[in-house]
Amino acid sequence: MARADSYLYYRSDNVKAMSKVSSKNQVTIPVEAMRAAGLRPGDEIDVRPAGEGEIVIATRGSRIRRHAGIAKGIYKDNELGKLRDEWER
Repeated sequence: MARADSYLYYRSDNVKAMSKVSSKNQVTIPVEAMRAAGLRPGDEIDVRPAGEGEIVIATRGSRIRRHAGIAKGIYKDNELGKLRDEWER
């Protein structure tokens, strides 16, 4: 079973780019890395430490976006509306 940190290294091997931390503690994420991670301008991100000299950047709500629409086709048209109407009775 792969460790989480080795997975991060594996994913980052595809993108070779360099950034620096500015005097204001700001970092610019290279376009290639953003595209590979599925990040878009305007995305809100969480930044967490992952060990000495390492951080994890993840979009907020990325789990929601990843699972949105997976239940399509389970309910018939208007079936959920009818179920919600039953709750109010």
